[in-house]
Amino acid sequence: MPLVCPNVSGVQVKVGVFVVAYNAESTITFVLDRIPSGFWADVAEVLVLDDHSTDGTVAVAERYRDGHPDHPITVLTQPRNLGYGGNQKSGYRYAADHGWDVAVMLHGDGQYAPEVLPAMVAPFRDETIDAVFGSRMMRTQGRLSQRSALQGGMPVYKYVGNRLLSGLQNRLTGAALTEWHSGYRAYRVDAVEELDLEANSDGFDFDTEIILQLLAGDRQIVEVPIPTHYGDEICYVNGLAYARDIVVHSARFRLGNRGFGRGQLGKVGDEYGYKPSAASSHGRVLEMMRDRPPARVLDVGCGSGWLARELRTMGHHVVGVDLIEHPDIRSRTDVFVQTDLDSGLPAEVAGSYDVVIAADVVEHVREPEVLLRQMVDCLAPDGRVLASVPNISHWYSRGRIGLGLFNYDQRGILDRTHLRFFTRRSFLQLARRCRLTPVATRHAGLPLDVLLPSTGGILGRAVSRVDELLVRLRPTLFAYQFVYELAPRRSTPLAPE
Repeated sequence: MPLVCPNVSGVQVKVGVFVVAYNAESTITFVLDRIPSGFWADVAEVLVLDDHSTDGTVAVAERYRDGHPDHPITVLTQPRNLGYGGNQKSGYRYAADHGWDVAVMLHGDGQYAPEVLPAMVAPFRDETIDAVFGSRMMRTQGRLSQRSALQGGMPVYKYVGNRLLSGLQNRLTGAALTEWHSGYRAYRVDAVEELDLEANSDGFDFDTEIILQLLAGDRQIVEVPIPTHYGDEICYVNGLAYARDIVVHSARFRLGNRGFGRGQLGKVGDEYGYKPSAASSHGRVLEMMRDRPPARVLDVGCGSGWLARELRTMGHHVVGVDLIEHPDIRSRTDVFVQTDLDSGLPAEVAGSYDVVIAADVVEHVREPEVLLRQMVDCLAPDGRVLASVPNISHWYSRGRIGLGLFNYDQRGILDRTHLRFFTRRSFLQLARRCRLTPVATRHAGLPLDVLLPSTGGILGRAVSRVDELLVRLRPTLFAYQFVYELAPRRSTPLAPE
């Protein structure tokens, strides 16, 4: 088989094209004819993958193959209709089984220009590129590529919907794609092999799911401009259902990346994200520290040190302790000590601290009572412990109210890393056993700064206000976390709880 597209190291890359086809009897010949002659000379194989059409698509494709013996064409049909996503899964399995390095997906209805195939393949000369998407919305020198999507016959409602949905998905995922909804795709096969394609839909939302999987794996995606053509092809997409599905997938990706929900399409790192909003647990801790004179602070479970960095800007001296040494943690703390908190506080942090912070940490250790007692032993005579714990009685952990978005698989109140769960009463009982008395209580609302694309917009502000009101009315149900200022029992409480 001929090879195409040497990469930067000079190694030849085997490129194949699979044409997804369904009831494409009237268009498949036109599509194959439009593949550039120079590309035919270099491509390893063109696979016409018919999804169990009810017309003569297979017969027409076979006649074309037989009439062009110099073209490397294979025609296959599915034993049953697999759906748009299901047919793609089959195509990528074929690509892997037949040693393709790059697989380009071309539609058999002629909606995407075969003339652009060389441009779709060219970026793979760079070995770091994992996917290339053709974009009908990509701008070049201030103008839409080649001709505008509207001039190419895209209906106005589809154009507007495409732009709105792509913009929303970028906001939710942090991507910067000009278009999420083009079906003109090329993938490096070894990158696709690492994705769990079988977990994806067999429908049209497959294209969004595979983007989310690539983003979750930090894969490199580039876009190339393509022309738009809308003809007499039949559209099999239910637009409203499609829009609903892709928004749900993108929202779950965002939640999964931030440690909430099922997150099959997202990934969670080794650290909890810093939540800077005033209503968050981190915001409440900073609020409690703001009016204090410069203090000596022990930050237990300091994560990547974002909270410590803010405390240092207030003039506090911060010693951080945690299991993992995250990048730049030593520049965000005055002193960092790496240790397993299940083994207790290390001897290196022994001393007299004005404040010990335990933000979202006691629920993750096997013996929280032992750790809390050690914190008390580290306090100066008038020292304080600032502790935040999740509220296990929060509404979304109660039965079906959570709408299936939150469960024990990821981070949040129900979390595989949580070894202890607390209500307000059970945590205060624990504190009292450790010779601590509450002197102030704050309530943290939902972590909207990680759940929403922007809390500064109209929607974000409205949701924040509603959440704040609900927390104020009934904190035991609506407070996402409780934040306590605790004094050693030897001290006189400043105020009743």
